[in-house]
Amino acid sequence: MTQNKLTDLNNHLFEQIERLNDDALNMEELEKEIKRAQAMKGIAEKIIDNANTVIRGSQLYDLDFPKATKPKMLEG
Repeated sequence: MTQNKLTDLNNHLFEQIERLNDDALNMEELEKEIKRAQAMKGIAEKIIDNANTVIRGSQLYDLDFPKATKPKMLEG
């Protein structure tokens, strides 16, 4: 199983911007990249929402249980 990080998401999004900005694309290729970008946007939003939930959970855990061992998902 892969262990992707938010930096990987950032890299993928910038790569997509580069593909969208390719002047050599014909209209069909550009439309394909636009569809890909829209799909990536939806997935990226879910990943970011999940990361924000983990961050909020971690902050609350630190306040309520400062000496307890955090669940693996909340570890830094």
